Amino acid sequence: MTSAPFYDTIGATYTVTRRTEPRIAEQVWAALGDAQTVLNVGAGTGSYEPPGRDVTAVEPSAVMRAQRPAGAAPCVDATAESLPFEDQSFDAAMAFATIHHWQDPIAGLREMQRVARRVVVFTYDASDPDLFWLNRDYLPEFAGLLAGRPSLAELARAIGARTEAVPIPWNCADGFYEAYWRRPAAYLDEHVRRGISIWARVGPDAEQRAVHSLRDDLASGRWAERNRDLADLDAAELGLRLLIA
Repeated sequence: MTSAPFYDTIGATYTVTRRTEPRIAEQVWAALGDAQTVLNVGAGTGSYEPPGRDVTAVEPSAVMRAQRPAGAAPCVDATAESLPFEDQSFDAAMAFATIHHWQDPIAGLREMQRVARRVVVFTYDASDPDLFWLNRDYLPEFAGLLAGRPSLAELARAIGARTEAVPIPWNCADGFYEAYWRRPAAYLDEHVRRGISIWARVGPDAEQRAVHSLRDDLASGRWAERNRDLADLDAAELGLRLLIA
């Protein structure tokens, strides 16, 4: 599956809940170093594109490209696996929360390394999906989405990357899948779920079962009891990583 038809179907309201989280952006932009020309691969609606740098975006979904704000970086219709640029055209190439949609992640990473001298990718370590309570207690189907996909170690090895942990602040502004780890009622909100591709990928039956179970556990106090260790955390380590090469 490529991300273009998928996001053409699910991405129409993406900007309602998905936006740049400044604390995570700071970490991503620091990893870009002194790069002045930056390629953003799988750029979506333009979140996390660094200001004050010469950015070029790549996004295969017309629906997502149409939601890029006025003044956003120029955006090319292309896929990560076949970037239409010459070797070493950019100081750095970045990709944020997109690699899990690529048909061939390793080929896409190698393409990024071909066209740029530095590569920074925001992704996740899926070796322990139960690290996040939503997977562990409500959506075991999450693990099935990873079948046949390269591990974080394999991705890193393919481009000689190091990994860096990305903590998620409790009040994260960007509504990606793990963002509401301390605000569980948010997952009951249809608008929140529509901005998270995983719900579409597991299908409506799994989604509704998870939502109903979570609603019951919030009402009964079971969720709070089971996750009481989260109540005082300002940030959580849930496997999100930067690959930096």
